[in-house]
Parts: sequence; structure tokens; C-alpha cells
Amino acid sequence: MSLDDASEKPHDRLGRYLASDLELVNALIRERMASEHAPRIPEVTAHLVEAGGKRLRPMLTLAVARMLGYEGDNHLRLAATVEFIHTATLLHDDVVDESAQRRGRPTANLLWDNKSSVLVGDYLLARSFLLMVETGSLRVLQILSQASATIAEGEVLQLTAARDLATDEGIYLQVIRGKTAALFAAACEVGAVIAAAPEDQIEALRTYGDALGVSFQIVDDLLDYGGSSAAIGKNVGDDFRERKLTLPVIKAVAAADAEEREFWRRVIEKGRQQDGDLQRALELLERHDALEATRIEALRWAEIAKSSLETMPDGEVRAMLTDLADYVVARVR
Repeated sequence: MSLDDASEKPHDRLGRYLASDLELVNALIRERMASEHAPRIPEVTAHLVEAGGKRLRPMLTLAVARMLGYEGDNHLRLAATVEFIHTATLLHDDVVDESAQRRGRPTANLLWDNKSSVLVGDYLLARSFLLMVETGSLRVLQILSQASATIAEGEVLQLTAARDLATDEGIYLQVIRGKTAALFAAACEVGAVIAAAPEDQIEALRTYGDALGVSFQIVDDLLDYGGSSAAIGKNVGDDFRERKLTLPVIKAVAAADAEEREFWRRVIEKGRQQDGDLQRALELLERHDALEATRIEALRWAEIAKSSLETMPDGEVRAMLTDLADYVVARVR
């Protein structure tokens, strides 16, 4: 039976295992997203935080700390920090991308306005830094500060690379390592640091988070051309309509003849899209096996994630983290 068909998916099982910690993290999030003077802040934040997200990134921090035997409470602060950083980036991303749907619901910038989304995102980033400082660990502060900068850098790089047919797989990987994998990696790394793990384990868990994040984003980009709106939390074909040069398209462009390349230049670089173009794009992706090649790449990164756990303490958490790497790519197996 595939993980998709399982009665309880790995992230649900991990959530159940971490239920007591997650309850404390959620209480901390609600407490710290409050604002005495600006009621719009908790309104906007609650719309996204309570929209049914999987809490995957904070769960990684909690799971790593638990796996390595940590017994304090700073992992709760770090999990809340990770969720605040993630939520802030979503608020900012939806403004940049002019998105209308997130997690199956209207985006905050659509319900309120762009100004509210940007400023509330800024507020959450500031809150996240206050939580980091409370741990008393300069190394944790350095890791999460660097991750925040890397995320922003990745988003800025995407602005210039996403609509340029010269963008290759190396630049694409740099973009997704910044905008997605950086926070996965940092979430795992700080869980290990707070647990005072040996350096080789800290590095291995950072590798796990990085590879998990890369495979996660590749799958997300792949499903945009073949998933359902319910599965991906946005409309199928959004990346195409937003002229994003994701891995399936990069692979198709690399194999394109002159006529096909001119099609991609018109719809991606010039933005002159018309009825039937999405279907044409799908036909070209199939013709050059771009979707299959992208699927294989996602599976390769999932294997890297799993192999990095080999030196971790054997037990239930390690097994769930391994299953999680499988689940990320289960929909495209």
C-alpha cells in the first residue's frame, strides 16, 4: 500500500506523536501573534496560521529534538519561530506573486490588502527574532537569521530567473534551496543544536532538511502541471499562468526545437498567453519526458534525505522522518 493510500499519513502520525508539544507550540503562537494596539495583526495571522497547514517545519524541529533526547523547552520556542518565519514568507510571497488562493482559501492580501500582508509579515519576522533570543543560543540565532536572509535572497533571485529562458537547472536549484529548503534545513539543524548533538549529527540533519525541502518543492512544481487543486492548495497551472520557469519547463526548454523555444519565449518571457497555451505546454512537457525526468529528480532528493538519517538514533522518530521523505514524493511515484 502506498503512503498516499495509508489510513494515517506520516505527517499525521508525527503530529500525533508530538501532540503535547504541538499544543504548547500552538498556544505560544497564539500568544505571540497577539497585538495590543493593532487588532488586524492577529486577524491576518490567524487566517493563515489556522488555515489547516500541516505545521511540517515546526514538527521537524520538535521531532529532531525529541529523537536526540532533548528535555528542555527551548524546542517549543524554536518551533514557533520556524512557523512565524514560514508564515511571514507566505504573506510576502502572495503579494509578490499576486496570488488569490493559499491552502485552499483566499489569500490574506485578497481579503485585506497588500499593505496589511506585508506589514503583518514584518511583524511576525520581528516576533520570530524575539523568540530566538529567548533561547540564549547565539548559534541558533545565527542559523535562523541566515535562513531568513537566504529565503529572501532566493525569492529575489526568482524574480529575475523565473521568466528568463536562460535559467538552467543549477539556478533553479539555487532558487528552491533558498526559498523552500533553507527553512527545512534550519528547522532540523536548530533542533539538533538545542539538543547539543554531535557536529556530525547536526550536519546530517541539516542535509536531511535541505534534501527534504528540495524534493518537496520539486514535487510542488511538478504537481502544478498534473495535480489537483485540492492536492496542491492552489489552482492547477498557476505557475504557468504566473510565467514561472520551474524544473519541468526548464527541462522541456533544454530539449526544445526552434519552434518550441519560440512558444516558450512567448508564454514565459513575453507573457503573451492565449487560450490553449496551457494544453500546448503540457503536450511539450510530455513530448520531451520533462515530467518524468522531474519526477526522478524529486525521488533522488528524497533518497538523499533518507540516507542522511542513517547515523541517527534508531527508533520511532527516525522511522517517521524516513517515512516523511517517502511521503513527500508519494504522489508522483
